[in-house]
Amino acid sequence: MIQHNYSSKLLEEAVEEFATLPGIGKKSALRLVLHLLKQEDKDVEQFGNTILRMKHEIMTCRECHNISDTEVCHLCSDPYRDKKTICVVESIRDVMSVENTQQYTGVYHVLGGIISPMDGIGPADLTIESLEEKVKNGQCTEVILALSTTMEGDTTNFYIYRRLKNYQVTVSTLARGVAIGDDLEYADEVTLGRSILNRTSFEETFKNSYHGT
Repeated sequence: MIQHNYSSKLLEEAVEEFATLPGIGKKSALRLVLHLLKQEDKDVEQFGNTILRMKHEIMTCRECHNISDTEVCHLCSDPYRDKKTICVVESIRDVMSVENTQQYTGVYHVLGGIISPMDGIGPADLTIESLEEKVKNGQCTEVILALSTTMEGDTTNFYIYRRLKNYQVTVSTLARGVAIGDDLEYADEVTLGRSILNRTSFEETFKNSYHGT
C-alpha cells in the first residue's frame, strides 16, 4: 500500500474526498488537488460553485426522467422530435450514447436501472409504471427496448414487454449488433446506430432466442 506523508491535514482531507470519485486513485487525487492549489482563487471558487449549483439545481425531467436544467428537458420539449417513438434506456449515460449516434429522432424513457434481484432492485424501483401510463394513454406507437444485453437487461426487457403487450403499441428491441453482455454506453457509435436503425420486433426476437428459429 502506498503511504503518503502529508504536510497539511487540509491537503490530506481534500485528497481523500477526490479519491472517493470513480476511477480516481490516491495518486490521481493528489495531482488534482495540487493542480487546484496552483490556480487563482476565483477559478477555484468557480469550480466549487459549479459543482454546488449542479447538485442543488439540476432536475429530473417530468416526462422522460432524464437529467435537466428545467422541468421538461430539451429533448422532450423539442418540437422536431418524434414523440410517438420512445426509446427505453437504463440510465442517463445511455441517452448520451444513443444521441451520439445521430440516428435516433424520437424521445426517451429512463428507467433508472434494471431489474436485478441480486442487488435488491425490483420493478417497483424503476419507472416502468410511468412508461406504461404513456402507452396506456396513447402517447406513443412504438417502444424501443434499448437495455444492455445482459441477463438482467433481458429480464427487464421481457418484464416490460409483458406489461405492454396488450396495448396498441409496437415493442421492438435493438438488433444484436451490440454484443451479448455489453452495456450500451460501451458500444461504439456506428454499431449502436445500426442496431437502432435495424431494430426488430421484441416478440420475434424472444421466440428466436428462447424457442429456436
